[in-house]
Amino acid sequence: MDWFDLLSKASELGVHVVQYGPNLPLDALSEDQLDCLVKQARKSGIEIEVGTRGLETEHLRAQIRLAQTVGARLLRTVPELAGETPPIAQIRASLETIAPDLERSRVRLALENGRVPAESLAEVLDSVAPDWIGVTLDTVNSLAIPEGTREVVRKLAKHTFCFHVKDFVVKRVWHMMGFNVEGCPADEGQMDLPWILGELRAAGADPNAILELWPPEQSHLQQTIALEHAWAKESILNLRRYIPN
Repeated sequence: MDWFDLLSKASELGVHVVQYGPNLPLDALSEDQLDCLVKQARKSGIEIEVGTRGLETEHLRAQIRLAQTVGARLLRTVPELAGETPPIAQIRASLETIAPDLERSRVRLALENGRVPAESLAEVLDSVAPDWIGVTLDTVNSLAIPEGTREVVRKLAKHTFCFHVKDFVVKRVWHMMGFNVEGCPADEGQMDLPWILGELRAAGADPNAILELWPPEQSHLQQTIALEHAWAKESILNLRRYIPN
């Protein structure tokens, strides 16, 4: 799917927010294409969010301007760039530099949790523009550190600007010497969605929920695509039990 196809799929599924990530960067579109995308989104009643990678100051400033252009209130970024995680001191310095730009533009920045320990990330966010800088809470990423979902949610709930709903199943491999982590439709795996939503609400957070799927690769590309489309439809139906709109 391209940018417009994704927007059409969101409209078909009846959702009201689309977050474009680095795999479909909005700054790759021409000015006319971007204008058409924004008009299509508004016509469909869909809010756009901007997703990128990295914490380099000028890059983030360009992404903030892009967010303003498309009317996005949230800019999501992943601190890791080219597989490297910046030291926590560097993350703090980058956020302190960009904070005034965020406040002037009225765009909030949400760092996606991953290889940065949740406690360290929370300590930084407690002290650097907490109204404008928070997290995109992902339910699986921190397993790579490893940190469990409940630990991450408890430490980052109050800082959550965006919630990546990514359900998963952890299974032992057949020889019992390790585990596989695979995606599944939302609310059908080991992610405790009611508990997470309860923790977020108790912390005063009211983030947009962004469905993110990890379909395992099938024998053929078209089978994988068909599986993802089926999971998307199934997931939205499941999520409607907890998130009405």
